[in-house]
Amino acid sequence: MKTPPYLKKGDLVLLIATARKTTPELIQPAIDILISWGLNVEIGPNVFKAHHQFAGTDEERASDLRWAIAHKTAKAVIFTGGGYGTIRIIDQVDFKSLQKHPKWFIGYSDVTAIHNRLHKLKLASIHGTMAFQFTKHAEATLSLKDLLFEKKTKYPLKPHGLNRQGKAEAEITGGNLSIIYAVSGSVDDVDTKNKILFLEDLDEYLYHVDRMMMQLKRSGKLKHLKGLIVGGMTDMKDNKVPFGKTAEEIIIDAVKEYNYPVCFNFPAGHIEENRALYFGRKVKLVVTKTKVSLNYV
Repeated sequence: MKTPPYLKKGDLVLLIATARKTTPELIQPAIDILISWGLNVEIGPNVFKAHHQFAGTDEERASDLRWAIAHKTAKAVIFTGGGYGTIRIIDQVDFKSLQKHPKWFIGYSDVTAIHNRLHKLKLASIHGTMAFQFTKHAEATLSLKDLLFEKKTKYPLKPHGLNRQGKAEAEITGGNLSIIYAVSGSVDDVDTKNKILFLEDLDEYLYHVDRMMMQLKRSGKLKHLKGLIVGGMTDMKDNKVPFGKTAEEIIIDAVKEYNYPVCFNFPAGHIEENRALYFGRKVKLVVTKTKVSLNYV
C-alpha cells in the first residue's frame, strides 16, 4: 500500500464537495482551523453550487473531483460533507494518476466509495471528520491533524460486552456499511481478505442492518478477515414488531463462526467523537477482557 506524503506547514489542502450541498458559513470554521495549523487552503470551483440536494450537478461535482486529483501542488483533499451523491459521479473520474502522485483524501460516510476506489489502487487514505464538522468535537479534529502530520494518536478504547478477544495485524478497510452494501458487485466493491474491516452506520432500520450483514457474509467478505472494528451504529430504528437484536448483536451474530478479534464502540463514524483512522496502513489490534488497543505498525 502506498502512503501519500505527510503534511508540513505551508502545504496546500483542497476542499471539495461530491455529495450534499454546502455553504460558505458551514465550512469557514474548517478553513480557519486549517490555516491555524499552518496550511494553505483552496476551495473547489463548484463547491457552493446547488442542484436540488447536491453540491451542483453530477458533472460539476465530478469536475471538482477531477480537479483535485490532477492538482499538482496540493497534498490533501478534504470533503466538505457527506449525505449522498459520490457513487453517482465516481465512474466519471480517473484516479490512476494518484498512483504516481498520491495525496491524502479525507472523509467518511458517503466518501466510503472514494476510500474503496483508492484501496483498489493500493493507496492509503484517512477516514475522518469532514469540513462542516471541524468545530463539533475538538478531539476528533485534532486526531485528523495528528494523522495528517504523522503524529502518534491514542484512541479512547473501552471494553464492550460483545467484544471478542484476540490479536490482529493488518490494514484497515471498510467504512459506512450502507455504502459498502451499495457498491457491492461494482468496481468499488470492498476487498476484505486478510484485512481488518471497519464498519459504521447511521439511521438504519435494524432489519436492514441484518440484511446488509447477511450480504457481506454470503459474499465471503466476513470469512477471511483478520479482525473487525465496529464504530458508531447511531440512531438505529426498529419496526412496531421489534427485530429482537441491537445492531451490535446483529453484527456479532453474523461473524460468530469465524475466529478473529471483534471490537465494538470504536470512537469513529456518525458520532461527535469521530476519531480519524488510516485506511490502508497496517495496525495492530489487541482485544482482551479488560482493554482494547489499536496502534499503527
